[in-house]
Amino acid sequence: MAHHHRIAASPDTVHWGYFDAALKPLLTIPSGDTVTMECVSCTPEAVPPPGSPLKMHPAAEAILKQCQPKLGRHMLTGPVAIEGAEPGDMLEVKIEAIELGWDWGYNNFRPLVGTIPEDFPYLRILHIPVDRAERTCALPWGTRLALRPFFGVMGVAPPAVYSAIGSKEPREHGGNLDNKELVAGTTLFLPVYNKGALFSCGDGHGVQGDGEVCVTALEMCLTGTFTFHLHKAQAGRKALAFPRAETPTHFISMGLNEDLDQAMKQALREMIAFIAGRSNLSPADAYQLCSLAVDFRVTQTVNGVKGVHGMLAKNLI
Repeated sequence: MAHHHRIAASPDTVHWGYFDAALKPLLTIPSGDTVTMECVSCTPEAVPPPGSPLKMHPAAEAILKQCQPKLGRHMLTGPVAIEGAEPGDMLEVKIEAIELGWDWGYNNFRPLVGTIPEDFPYLRILHIPVDRAERTCALPWGTRLALRPFFGVMGVAPPAVYSAIGSKEPREHGGNLDNKELVAGTTLFLPVYNKGALFSCGDGHGVQGDGEVCVTALEMCLTGTFTFHLHKAQAGRKALAFPRAETPTHFISMGLNEDLDQAMKQALREMIAFIAGRSNLSPADAYQLCSLAVDFRVTQTVNGVKGVHGMLAKNLI
């Protein structure tokens, strides 16, 4: 019988700014179990000023006081280990639900980062109120945005030979994908590189545009509920090389590279391989189908390793 577990965010359950295969799991579960993971997002400069009506999430406040970031800026909850997971397997992560964890978020840009840092070489932070009942946020100039929450960071531990790596750059293990399609009701597929897989998540985004051009979305605290299914490696079946995803209506391929052109090529090759592996179409057929019917979108341009994702409607194959 499948069980439902919960992990609260705290200084004891968060690793701040990095992935590492050496991290000990907080929880080990069998395939098929569900875990609710509380995640918080904040940086020292994003703390509301004294006198602000916006209050800190208690867990974020405790983490800021008791912990130090290592290599990156994301507060990640985890890892969760899945029994029987071994290198070469594939982990299916079904995103069952995403709850808004607090009543505000923030957006900022800062010197030397973002898509056009040369145009904005200074720090600017917006603290943005969130209406959790209406699932909207209010921008200072009057615009209201409907929220579409997702986790910017979801991933397994990278290959052990990498040692600890920063949370900023997305890689083959997932990580800081910043893919706004990964909302509740979607499924993420990740290659496994270590015993237990070791899944962590964080970097809650209330809403984001493709590109995430100024370097942040609506950064906020979210709580996610995930069901994990392990797919064992099979002889004759090629192991998953990069993250893929599936929504109720589309299949998603991903490309990741410092060069946006190379990220596009990778997302395209991943989609061609997916189509050819799932249908009786040849790679040449799949290439032409991609040109006719697959939408390739810029996921983000701000994480050093850039992202492109391809969207294939499920009714086409």
